[in-house]
Amino acid sequence: MTTAVVVTAAGMGTRLGFNMPKALVPLAGRTLIEHALDGVIASSIADRIVVTIPPGTEDVFSALVGADVTIVAGGDHRQQSVKNGIDAVADADIILVHDAARCLTPPAVMVRVRDAIRAGHAGAVPAIPVTDTIKQVEPGSPYEPIVHTLDRSVMRAVQTPQGFRGDVLRAAHATRWPGADGAPDDAILVEHAGHDVVIVEGSHMAMKITTVLDLRLAELLLQGQS
Repeated sequence: MTTAVVVTAAGMGTRLGFNMPKALVPLAGRTLIEHALDGVIASSIADRIVVTIPPGTEDVFSALVGADVTIVAGGDHRQQSVKNGIDAVADADIILVHDAARCLTPPAVMVRVRDAIRAGHAGAVPAIPVTDTIKQVEPGSPYEPIVHTLDRSVMRAVQTPQGFRGDVLRAAHATRWPGADGAPDDAILVEHAGHDVVIVEGSHMAMKITTVLDLRLAELLLQGQS
């Protein structure tokens, strides 16, 4: 079975405060996309790697990702960017979709996701247990009423890469998600199509870099590994 990994790197790092694509933000002397690809390559699961990028940045990304990686222009939102990426690997039996912003994801997590699909599941998502108490509220006012306290023992915080059978993911992305911003992740498209998606063990190293605080924490984690 052939496995392709689509790395989404088409977003901008607005909340990081950098006037550049988020995947080009420096982390310990290298860009986020370089760190992300290090993990994918080290996992040895990928027969093909595709990176979705902001249109017009082809030269910059080509110099970073290497000749063995295919670059594809992203779309107006994440779902469109992912679809552009999976269209570039139309023959892959298994497709993993990974956020460049989760650039420290351990290779072992990627292997677990791939192995779950090989074991017969339509989709697999890495996740970690929720440690905070989670409240459901009525949003929209400065004082939000609490509606319900959720049972955190059955809650999981999902990460990437999210992996799927290729035919299942392609069919799921052929549907339109309500709203202008597309689906929040790929698993929800597959779930709504009626397929099973399972959770595999994630890692705290697979944190998503969204804010400057996240970036500083990632730097400390890299220093700790060294």
